[in-house]
Amino acid sequence: MPPAGQCLLWLGLVLASVCASLESAAPSNSTTGPLNVLLIIVDDLRPSLGCYGDKAIRSPNIDQLASRSLLFQNAFAQQAVCAPSRVSFLTGRRPDTTRLYDFNSYWRIHAGNFSTIPQYFKENGYVTMSVGKVFHPGISSNYSDDSPYSWSFPPYHPSSEKYENTKTCRGPDGQLHANLLCPVDVADVPEGTLPDKQSTEQAIRLLEKMKTSASPFFLAVGYHKPHIPFRYPKEFQKLYPLENITLAPDPQVPAGLPPVAYNPWMDIRQREDVQALNLSVPYGPIPVDFQRKIRQSYFASVSYLDTQVGHLLSALDDLQLTNSTIIAFASDHGWALGEHGEWAKYSNFDVATRVPLMFYVPGRTAPLPEAGEELFPYIDPFDSVLELMEPGRRVMDLVELLSLSPTLAGLAGLHVPPRCPVPSFHVQLCREGQNLGKHFQLQDLGEDPHLRGNPLSRQQRFLVEE
Repeated sequence: MPPAGQCLLWLGLVLASVCASLESAAPSNSTTGPLNVLLIIVDDLRPSLGCYGDKAIRSPNIDQLASRSLLFQNAFAQQAVCAPSRVSFLTGRRPDTTRLYDFNSYWRIHAGNFSTIPQYFKENGYVTMSVGKVFHPGISSNYSDDSPYSWSFPPYHPSSEKYENTKTCRGPDGQLHANLLCPVDVADVPEGTLPDKQSTEQAIRLLEKMKTSASPFFLAVGYHKPHIPFRYPKEFQKLYPLENITLAPDPQVPAGLPPVAYNPWMDIRQREDVQALNLSVPYGPIPVDFQRKIRQSYFASVSYLDTQVGHLLSALDDLQLTNSTIIAFASDHGWALGEHGEWAKYSNFDVATRVPLMFYVPGRTAPLPEAGEELFPYIDPFDSVLELMEPGRRVMDLVELLSLSPTLAGLAGLHVPPRCPVPSFHVQLCREGQNLGKHFQLQDLGEDPHLRGNPLSRQQRFLVEE
């Protein structure tokens, strides 16, 4: 069956599953029902965003989300590797408990039958849905994205995902290569689309379906970019002319750095365009002109990602779901761009472990939208003049992604899972992270007009359970 036919078949099966799992009662997506959750997880995104003070980056849609959110300025992943980080924050347990530091084990078999965030919401009456890269695929999520435990029906993966690491990058020689730097003409790539575009489209279709649902939803959307290869629509390069790209301010490997603290960025060395540079291992510096090209493509990938987030949030507005949906935005870890002579992830440097983390909560981090009001209208990053938007409120405290699980539970009005005992391998539901709900408290909840008659009032007692 051709890819398009497979996609239509999958969509038909999914929508049928949604219908079967929902009641046909009157819709509950209003300000009087439980809050929905939209969890946006980005792959390898460091806080190179306008809302985190990087004025060179065009990220207007994420900045707009931040302007109506509580933004955590100093949030860190438990480990700068995809699978351990994702399993950790989705289960609420540290890698020492999940026993996963690489990609090669499934926690339910090798550590304990630990519940996940979506599983907890599912067990509390939510329809839980996964689009794109949420769990890391493969052994670490049992080749199933932890289905059926975490999800109400099978997760969606874009059909064009399989081309990410194939020879689809047009090089200067006119031939196709498997390069690190891979700006493309979308019309020329297989299927004429890219994975993150497909994920956005699928997420919007699911939101449209859930608009009339009697059940609240938990929708996790995982975006691939800016993960390597930097395969993105080539027009985004225009936002970052090479002559304007600066190098990392501290590009040298620190003197006396223990070898165990250094990541030799073997993943990017495997790409054809990097192999052609004939770099020495492990430290051999990348030529300055190629460093600029890597940074250019990373920033362009971030702006491409921003457009997808913008389309998704604009659809949430159009469907009038912004007054009943919590939005959490985070990355699994950061990515080095030449700092300390480092590239990619896998190290414990700040640039590899620090992540963006923000929460929009209707009526709490921003006033409830009036009828017809758009909180998240789409903003084109190519607009010549972009309005500078400050975050709604910043929290400077040091926090960790481990807190995502209890914080989302508390914000949604569910009981926050109890603290884990030590050891906790035998305990299915508990959490090792702190609930960040105390940062959402207002000085006088009783006098806040946006909370009166709003579903958050039933959640106040859960916000401060640390």
